[in-house]
Amino acid sequence: MGIDKINWKDSLIFALFGNPVRQSLSPCMHNRALRILGIDGHYIPVLVNDLAGAVAAIRALNIRGVSVTIPFKEAILPLLDEINDDARAIGSVNTIYHSGSKLAGFNTDWKGVEAALAKKMQIAGKTFVLIGAGGTTRAALYAVKKNGGEAIVSSRNREKGKALAASFECTWLPLADLSQLRGHCLINTTPLGMTPDVEAMPVPENVIQRFNYVMDAVYNPPATRLLQKATEAGAVAISGVEMFVAQGGEQLRIWTGMEPPLRSMKAVVLSALKKRIR
Repeated sequence: MGIDKINWKDSLIFALFGNPVRQSLSPCMHNRALRILGIDGHYIPVLVNDLAGAVAAIRALNIRGVSVTIPFKEAILPLLDEINDDARAIGSVNTIYHSGSKLAGFNTDWKGVEAALAKKMQIAGKTFVLIGAGGTTRAALYAVKKNGGEAIVSSRNREKGKALAASFECTWLPLADLSQLRGHCLINTTPLGMTPDVEAMPVPENVIQRFNYVMDAVYNPPATRLLQKATEAGAVAISGVEMFVAQGGEQLRIWTGMEPPLRSMKAVVLSALKKRIR
């Protein structure tokens, strides 16, 4: 899939579908990668108000690949021709590949979580506590379970959290109970701590101190307050930048069949984040 399907003589279009999209760093990351790979293509952000119309535009405009972000990762499933097994199990799609005849949906978020964790720790046999109950939580749960880890879900929304935990055959706990729980790794999958609300944290400091590893799916800023407090407590901090770049690299593999230039992708993301912080 990918490279053998593409007419490399054409100028290719790749896109980000979401609402909002202005804050995303996917365009700068993917456009840098396309240039490095020597692909005559452009990746553009598209503010979507009509999802069905946007999906129709993929065919009409011959868009080769699409990143899907909030709030469309679940709603887009019935609009595609094929859904791969991982995306179906997770229940959300963040990547579309247009082969010319079909639109196929994938989820690379879980691969991003897997890659970010694997850089710092062994997943198998470890206990992970995931904060949240949304699409990113589902992807993180899938990554943990697929690699032999044990998972516990904790969220503010009791009904949604319990339903999510049940679907992955794991335990749900209210946030208030985390102060009594120990685990190997804490993963924040909520937007708490994201710019501009950089002082927010999903859990209090006494919870952070009960884990050896702390990962944040938030990548802006790269060192959230949660990760700063984790480092102060002696835990290994895992930035959301690692997940963001890794999932983007998997998207490029699907779209092109080529090896993504991950180091350059990470460098351009960090550079863009540094400019925003200023």
